[in-house]
Amino acid sequence: MNKLTRRRFLIASGVTAAGALAAGATQVDWADLMTAADRTPLDPKAGVLVVVTLYGGNDGLNTVVPAGDSRYQDARPELAYQPEDVLDLGEGLGLNPGMKGLKGLWDAKELAIVRGVGYPKPDHSHFRSMAIWQTASPETSVPTGWLGRWLDSAGDDPLRAVSVEPVLPPLLAGAQTAAASLPVGGLALPKGGLGKSFEGLGAAQPGEGFWQAKAAKSIGDLHNAVRVLGGATHPPGGHPAKGQQAKGQRPKGALAAQLDLVAGLIEAGVPTRAYSVSLGGFDTHADERGTQQRLLTELDGALTPFAQRLGKTDRGRQAVVVVYSEFGRRVTANASDGTDHGTAGPMFVLGNGVRGGFHGTEPSLSDLDNGDLKQSTDFRDVYATMLEKVLGTDAGRVLPGHTGRLDGLLT
Repeated sequence: MNKLTRRRFLIASGVTAAGALAAGATQVDWADLMTAADRTPLDPKAGVLVVVTLYGGNDGLNTVVPAGDSRYQDARPELAYQPEDVLDLGEGLGLNPGMKGLKGLWDAKELAIVRGVGYPKPDHSHFRSMAIWQTASPETSVPTGWLGRWLDSAGDDPLRAVSVEPVLPPLLAGAQTAAASLPVGGLALPKGGLGKSFEGLGAAQPGEGFWQAKAAKSIGDLHNAVRVLGGATHPPGGHPAKGQQAKGQRPKGALAAQLDLVAGLIEAGVPTRAYSVSLGGFDTHADERGTQQRLLTELDGALTPFAQRLGKTDRGRQAVVVVYSEFGRRVTANASDGTDHGTAGPMFVLGNGVRGGFHGTEPSLSDLDNGDLKQSTDFRDVYATMLEKVLGTDAGRVLPGHTGRLDGLLT
């Protein structure tokens, strides 16, 4: 999102404090996080929530595809996928062909797909709809994000939630507390003999004074941070530093860089309980098929190794990932081989303790609301489930008046 778009988004959301937050008032660096991991490491019984936002309105019908449904084919003669194109999920649905890694997680019962997710009286504006999703308040504008309100209820430590994005999103802004911001960036250290000598400066020496020991520890911490956070492999912009990309490997995108950083922080024992990452570009009004499949391939290439990495460590298994977009797209394609702003769409949930498979009811293609899919699952049901099952808090304190839950999504 460019600056003008982001500003309009912040205004529409009503989260006025986020303007100051976006300027970096709560920005932290690796030293703050490594210190927190050393002093107050992540509780081994505490869940961790990773929220992935797909900005622009991802087309759910071409993500979880009813390829064998003649109504889908008729509505999108040039845009529709054929049954043999998609990755079969059962129940007449298939994943977009760019999501082969997530299909593997599905087959292993490690991926949940929540169908027909939206909210009452949907709004087709990017700014208003994203504000609704991030504040969890469909009826009225409120000045706090849903995870910001969780932060307010959980204490005043901003390290409880971290945004690994260029700008802190409104969902992490509370009335008293806001999350910390840690934009992705590389840590480049000397190589070869010089590098070994520099690392040796971090070794403790007998009889050294307090300040000498403190300086040595800071050098040791720096090298440890490089090992934990991936060194200079993900400079700003998502492109590997010169010499860092292995021969034959495709460069990692910005989302993969964000998730690599999140994985390192979780494994290091940083006491953060909620992370926010994002991928943009899903506003596919024209030439959708190629653009969306490329973006979904990038999403797949970032999420799949992230989920596999989390599953290999005790701390990683504390995490649950939620993927959403502000709305789906219209059922019928437009004249530019794209789709316009719609309503309901699927959410993905993955991680340890997730019950893989379908959750919620698939919206009907024969019972539309003025050309849009009808919502069958309220997104706040998913949020409430995450608040209670992952973050261990009373959802009523964050989502006042909302009583819905998505039973069976998590163990």
